[in-house]
Amino acid sequence: MPDQFFARAFEELPTRADLAGLSGLEFMRAILEGRLSGPPIGALMTYRLHEVEPGRVAFRGAPEFGHVNPMGGVHGGWYGTLLDSCMACAVMTMLPKGRIYTTLEYKVNITRALPVGMEIEALGVVSHAGRTTGVAEGTIRGVEDGKLYATGSTTCLIMAAPEG
Repeated sequence: MPDQFFARAFEELPTRADLAGLSGLEFMRAILEGRLSGPPIGALMTYRLHEVEPGRVAFRGAPEFGHVNPMGGVHGGWYGTLLDSCMACAVMTMLPKGRIYTTLEYKVNITRALPVGMEIEALGVVSHAGRTTGVAEGTIRGVEDGKLYATGSTTCLIMAAPEG
């Protein structure tokens, strides 16, 4: 089953034309509205795009048993993946047509343990979007309890979208 999922998902990924032909905000909204496929990692890590605004992106999801470390806690990589996604996608919303980004670095601070199965919102907010770099901050909060579970920051490289 996983091999079939990934093969299908790869075929459904946005094309280079999709990347080059839309602004970052249009691209992210197309994913939110289901006109373009979301990233396969979202299914693997059990999160989905929830909100898209200029300079602001939110994902929602809940960690599952498969996301825990040997000590039974949610693996730090789960927090990091969610924060990288929301922060970098927030940068994407600020890009004009023909530009894309890649994460240069990100930092994560886990403030408390997240229970398996608890729905969270990972919110990324842009603080700078220039010609060649974008900077954003992120938070992970419980949807029900509103508590802060992690924070993060990122720097992204902004570049021309590949042609063809």
